[in-house]
Amino acid sequence: MVKVKKIPTRMCVGCNEMKEKKQLVRVVKTPDNSYVIDRTGKKSGRGAYICPNKACLEKAIKSKGLERSFKEKIPSQTISEIKEEFLGETNGR
Repeated sequence: MVKVKKIPTRMCVGCNEMKEKKQLVRVVKTPDNSYVIDRTGKKSGRGAYICPNKACLEKAIKSKGLERSFKEKIPSQTISEIKEEFLGETNGR
């Protein structure tokens, strides 16, 4: 009997849909308290997953989904940096 390989799924913090991990973009709060887009999915730190579109990012910010995932308030300057990097990342995909 052939074993079916399990595909990891994650929930988007914007639209709350479960999708394959590879289809989502990971935002990471690193141990030194900075926020970065994780292209590899392997950086250490707490991660939150977002669909690779602007609508889900806006929804995650508006509904405070990112703040809930990281269990802390994120400064507006940091949110704008995440937005800028996220939009650059998704345009490059």
